[in-house]
Amino acid sequence: MRYTTLLFDLDHTLIDGDASEAAAFDYTLRRAGADDPDDYLAPYVKINTALWTAVEAGEITPNDVRSERFAQLIAATDLEANPQAMGDDFVFGMGANGELYPGTIETLDSLAQVATLALVTNGIGEVQRARLARLDLDKYFDAIVISGEVGVAKPGPEIYDLTFAKLGQPDKATTLMIGDSLSSDMAGGISYGIATCWYAAHSSADTPTNVDHRITTLEELLPIVAGA
Repeated sequence: MRYTTLLFDLDHTLIDGDASEAAAFDYTLRRAGADDPDDYLAPYVKINTALWTAVEAGEITPNDVRSERFAQLIAATDLEANPQAMGDDFVFGMGANGELYPGTIETLDSLAQVATLALVTNGIGEVQRARLARLDLDKYFDAIVISGEVGVAKPGPEIYDLTFAKLGQPDKATTLMIGDSLSSDMAGGISYGIATCWYAAHSSADTPTNVDHRITTLEELLPIVAGA
């Protein structure tokens, strides 16, 4: 086997994070009294993107994003609501919605027979744990490291240090990071000195020259891991 330790991202890699977020946003805004949640989508996306960029930069934690995105949304719009209550509703909605991409279970079943699997995700612990339980994913991973629980995030090296410690310090030369984000998953893996596989199903951009592998379906991982 070319790779014997596989580190997976969760959102937009194994689970349809867009569908999860859309359902959670609609639920949250309607609970907050909005007649048409879409009226608030554009400012929300701008605010949320900026906050998660700050998480990747190590300036704030995912737990800070929980209510801050809604505090800023309320300040920027005519919405009258409680940002903490909106944060709670959104966390519930994110955990309760979103399905796995086609082929995820079959791929994990196959890979778990030949490699050690870990989950390394930037997110709020309550959201990610609810998804893992609902989708019965916990059983596949020997380590689950969620940035909101450990206080550090991708692409920083600290979250990889924690993951490697949980896994008993596997060989970096046979470890592969799989994820959709160039700025967190790929950048984090590259800077940590491990191979990277970009899940580019949602992007038409060219593959950066320092990324080792590119896939558009999870099934494509099997020959890569085997070294075929």
